[in-house]
Amino acid sequence: MTLELRATGTFMINLDKLKKQFKKILSLDAHPGHISAGFAVGVFISFTPFFGLHTPLAIALAFIFRLNKLTCITGAWVNTPLTIVPVLVGSYNLGRFLRGKPARDLTFTTLDWHSLQPYAKSILLGSSILGFIAAVAAYFICYWLVTFFRRKDAALREITREMEEVGEELE
Repeated sequence: MTLELRATGTFMINLDKLKKQFKKILSLDAHPGHISAGFAVGVFISFTPFFGLHTPLAIALAFIFRLNKLTCITGAWVNTPLTIVPVLVGSYNLGRFLRGKPARDLTFTTLDWHSLQPYAKSILLGSSILGFIAAVAAYFICYWLVTFFRRKDAALREITREMEEVGEELE
């Protein structure tokens, strides 16, 4: 398998900003399932090969399905410039395998649609499967993190307990 991708920019992860974003998500005044569903949909979107459209797609789906906008957008940012190429290669290989096609080189120089179009069927199939698996895992991990974080705060713990008893958000 041949891969030719030239990176021209630099990418830095701001850990303080990332921690602040996750604390904001974990302390939202919403049912843990609602928070987790938004995050899971965002994670699914992050696995699609529609680069540059992840955030608008997350916002649109959050409005359409009445998901938590913050968690949906945050989930859409899970697939970073550091992970895009491995996810594309994995998606392509999985898609080729599921379609019963022999292995073929994946060669592209940019992440625009014109470079990826010859591989679209395999990438879309593979990214849908990988994205679904990642979204299910993200839902349960996010749910656990929200409830774990809330156990440490008495007020949040009580709100979560009431939401889980009633099965919906409290007004």
